[in-house]
Amino acid sequence: MKPLYADAGSGILFNLCGEVTMGDAALPEGVIMLPVKKMAEKIVMSPGARLAGIRFHPAIGYGVLGRHYDKPTLLLPADDQLYHLYKMFTELQLMTQDNTRQVEALSQWAHHNLDFTNVIPDCLETALESIEQGDSPGQLSESAPLSQRQIERHFRSWLGMTPKHYQRILRIKQAICFLRGHKNANLADVAYAFGFSDQAHMTREFRTIARITPRQV
Repeated sequence: MKPLYADAGSGILFNLCGEVTMGDAALPEGVIMLPVKKMAEKIVMSPGARLAGIRFHPAIGYGVLGRHYDKPTLLLPADDQLYHLYKMFTELQLMTQDNTRQVEALSQWAHHNLDFTNVIPDCLETALESIEQGDSPGQLSESAPLSQRQIERHFRSWLGMTPKHYQRILRIKQAICFLRGHKNANLADVAYAFGFSDQAHMTREFRTIARITPRQV
């Protein structure tokens, strides 16, 4: 059992064999299209389960696949005309004992089947970078040539969330990475460093989005 923290990204999961549960959903063997991760959940794998997959940065999954999924969804072979994911699935099954070959195969598949050039609008990319640099979600129109309402519309279309929620996810993700490397850190200082109003605010945000407390991390 492992936690899957929210990262505002989406992905493709190849369930090669074994019993796998993500959140409350049991995943069948096959190609699973994953929704944008807005809140953390647990993945439970039985002994012998084998997984492989691709994780997209925020907005990229929608850019290359052209749609969102509201829950982990089994891709039917009849719907796999564009990207030939089940061909990749079969190749991965033959490499279950060789992780290096699996990664190489996935990289080659992505190189030949996905176009990452100009995959998201420049204005959205600018807004994402601005939030990563600490700008307020309410001031994004100052750095992008769109109104605040247009920017929020882009976020809902491409990420399925508001700029504010994206900022919350990013802030918690950064704090988790820091806490993993600084296990004796003062939590009040961490809260201040990552833009939370205080330690209690950080703990509430962690419970809501990461479903774990900073101290547990």
